[in-house]
Amino acid sequence: MVCMKSPLYLQQNLPTLTRCDLFKGVAAEQLLALLDCLGTRVRSYHKGEFILRAGECGESVGVLIEGSADVIREDFWGNRAIIARLLPADLFAEAFVCAGVERLPVSVVSLNTTTVLFLDFKRIIGVCSAACAFHSSLIGNMLRVLASKNVNLTRKLEDLTQRSTREKLLSYLSRQAAGAGRASFAIPFNRRELADYLGVDRSALSAEMSRMRDAGLIRYRKNHFELLQAVPGTEAAAGA
Repeated sequence: MVCMKSPLYLQQNLPTLTRCDLFKGVAAEQLLALLDCLGTRVRSYHKGEFILRAGECGESVGVLIEGSADVIREDFWGNRAIIARLLPADLFAEAFVCAGVERLPVSVVSLNTTTVLFLDFKRIIGVCSAACAFHSSLIGNMLRVLASKNVNLTRKLEDLTQRSTREKLLSYLSRQAAGAGRASFAIPFNRRELADYLGVDRSALSAEMSRMRDAGLIRYRKNHFELLQAVPGTEAAAGA
């Protein structure tokens, strides 16, 4: 892990930071002053490093500036489940910090060279001594972020509670197609990661995908998919 504190770095990455939902409504020229008020720290991580580790105390929320990372849960035997994938401008750890969880139940691991902005949660929800014009809007933005993530979690639970590997995959692909607004789309996971996300065996997933392709339900190449026909039971998921 490398520490990076240059104000110039944050200034260069303002376009990414302004896309973060936490800073919605904050003008770029005001954001640097606001970040200084929030007591931010910037850290850089190499591929495979833990940004946050399960069991640690959560006191700060993070914003991904560069790179990508996975929010994961590992069991006693080291089996990994992917909870979410993080991309630039994504906020993470806010739900656990907001809830006052003493020990984080999940880890965040870097997938490549990654840079993260950490913010003191107490300063986000506290009264600003400098009376920043945009500081009060952060609480409303945080509530919207938490609500949106709760909706996304509910949708993922719909995928995971399907009975078979095929039904889980169809539920997930249906939602991705609905989000893309077309039948052809890319997903953020490779085959192993998709299996981890859906909580299924990788070999079973690959075999089911082949059967679905042969049945004329889908086409795929690497992480690009195309839904070829309506599948009974997926219409409701597509409209969720």
